[in-house]
Amino acid sequence: MAVKKGDIIDEFKRHPGSCGLVVKVMGGGEGFEKIVCCDHNLTEDDIVPQIGSPMGRKRGELPLAVILDEKKLYADSCGLRVMIMDGGAGFREIVSCGHSLTVNTMRVFKLGQMRGTPPAATGQQGTA
Repeated sequence: MAVKKGDIIDEFKRHPGSCGLVVKVMGGGEGFEKIVCCDHNLTEDDIVPQIGSPMGRKRGELPLAVILDEKKLYADSCGLRVMIMDGGAGFREIVSCGHSLTVNTMRVFKLGQMRGTPPAATGQQGTA
């Protein structure tokens, strides 16, 4: 099974009584196998065209807009990257390329944050 960039996986599609985890695929995904949440296996059968209602979704320890990145731990992987969009109280793991992605693979996505270190200031600082 494979997922592609832009796919949205919604736990409510097949499990309406669950925590309602919603993830968006940000990259990679050729080796995607499943997401385990609330003891349900979410697969490509749970892909939806858009995010449904936020009503009834239960957030867990995963903050919204967190990216789970397979390449961060496994350089030989397909590079699956997903963003947590909503829900997630019952999140356990994402299985891709035989690897398990858990909370320890999260990387906070901050808008406006530049990569690397900021350049050192030169000259005098102050107001004109």
